[in-house]
Amino acid sequence: MGGELSFGTGTLAAFLLVLFRLGGMLAFVPIPGSRMVAEPARLLLVLSLSVALHPIWPRVETDALSAGTFAVWAAGESLLGVGVGALVGMLSECLVFGAQTVVMQAGFSYASTFDPSSQADSTVLQTTAQLAANLLFFAGGVDRIVLRAFARSLEVCPPGSVGVGWESAAQLVRFGGEMLELGVRLALPVAGLLLLTDITLALVGRLQTQLQLLSLSFPVKMLGSLAALAIMAPMMAWTYQTGLNRMTAVLSSILR
Repeated sequence: MGGELSFGTGTLAAFLLVLFRLGGMLAFVPIPGSRMVAEPARLLLVLSLSVALHPIWPRVETDALSAGTFAVWAAGESLLGVGVGALVGMLSECLVFGAQTVVMQAGFSYASTFDPSSQADSTVLQTTAQLAANLLFFAGGVDRIVLRAFARSLEVCPPGSVGVGWESAAQLVRFGGEMLELGVRLALPVAGLLLLTDITLALVGRLQTQLQLLSLSFPVKMLGSLAALAIMAPMMAWTYQTGLNRMTAVLSSILR
């Protein structure tokens, strides 16, 4: 029966191909807190998901299967998984890129905190944007979208028949450019406010040379950027949803 797991050369080859595709995808999908999980637990997750997808494993004919052919298939599966994982990673990075665009102008480059996702010191705005992306990851159902897309890929693009071409690579590059554009659009209002603040302080300092406005520039810019970011908090959700819709369209185009 199709649901029974029988061990053989064909079954082992199908399992390894699914494992390569799933492992390449999960290596790049920014699952919140995944980097803090022990490596054996992550490996166990990949193995468990691969076994759970056994009913839709491909049928691999081992009569004419050589080591070179299997290596080519494995490379194609890994590239497909990495491409899908990179799409999801770019979606989360658009918010972080928007925060990094204004972090120095806002005066937060001197304040760093511990980033739980990378376990390194990061700026306050960058960490806040990363935490917001983690919340939107589950709020938007990205985890379910990725798992459904992977299960669908086994049906429309069975392992061993994947052809990674320039069209898919071009779509991935275009999607990365669109995510950078969304990050810049998210940061433009704050950047404009900071520019107007600098111009205002420069004019006031020009008119009243005895005023020492340099000591006031940092607090004013930090408070102004925090107020602008608080007002623009709903826009972060809109930006993420826009990128999610575009990511879904790209996934459907690649896995057609």
